[in-house]
Amino acid sequence: MNFQPFDQKTLRKICQIEMTSKRLVDNIFAGKYRSVFKGRGMDFSDIREYVIGDDVRRIDWNVTARTGTPYVKLLVEEREMTVVFLIDASASAQFGTRKRTKSDLLAEVAAILAFAAIYNGDRVGLLVFTDQIEHFIKPKKGRSHVLRVIHDILTFTPKNRGTNLSVGLHGLNDIFRRKATVFFFSDFLAEGYEKDLRVAHGKHDVISMCLEDKVERDFPPLGLINLEDAENSEVIRVNTSRSVFRMKLKKSTDEYFRSRDRFFDACGIDHITINTDQPYVEPLVKFFRKREQRIHG
Repeated sequence: MNFQPFDQKTLRKICQIEMTSKRLVDNIFAGKYRSVFKGRGMDFSDIREYVIGDDVRRIDWNVTARTGTPYVKLLVEEREMTVVFLIDASASAQFGTRKRTKSDLLAEVAAILAFAAIYNGDRVGLLVFTDQIEHFIKPKKGRSHVLRVIHDILTFTPKNRGTNLSVGLHGLNDIFRRKATVFFFSDFLAEGYEKDLRVAHGKHDVISMCLEDKVERDFPPLGLINLEDAENSEVIRVNTSRSVFRMKLKKSTDEYFRSRDRFFDACGIDHITINTDQPYVEPLVKFFRKREQRIHG
């Protein structure tokens, strides 16, 4: 495993994140978390004889064949769920032009959601990928486990720099056989993942956590500079003082993000955009309210 030990600097940062997260969970998300993540799965409880009007999909064919009388399965809602943080750790996650990088931002937001999960008795797991599966933590309960998850998100150094969102989605489906609530953190600056995301959302409840930086939409006039692709090290020289260049870049980027969001909407995938230079509380609150209204009317 490729992550740093618990040094004092990291411990202080984790403690600060925990205090901030606890305050937000207690004051803002209290009561909302459980209500917006109901009905993720059902557990077998018992069987009884079939009566007219029962859902035929619940017939227990083994018992029916053995007894000669149709029986149906009785199901109860799972009392706990599994929450998975699916993290795109490619080199672009280290990008950030203001107070923090995308990776710093996702660690803080993941911490809030992780503490909300354990306060409700749920299991929390972690799956980190680039263009290969890099790190996995099996879902468990409890504060010490969540602190380890947050620590690893903060300190993990991936072996590779590239992005392949499909690799992460395949890993998710291979590892997690039962339905989970999945917070998928990425800047989604990739192609060819749409089919795999659609499949994953058919099995799990996937929420796309879209990480953005202001510069990606509004590039500043910095003159003649070299731009390096963080993932493949390709360098191009551009004149950022030219308004035509900045306008074309903004138009292209805005259209890409609109297309991405339209895809999420068409698939019924909830998505939250969080920015490195903006507070993340408001987008989270808006997400919880919107989802609660959709579920409860």
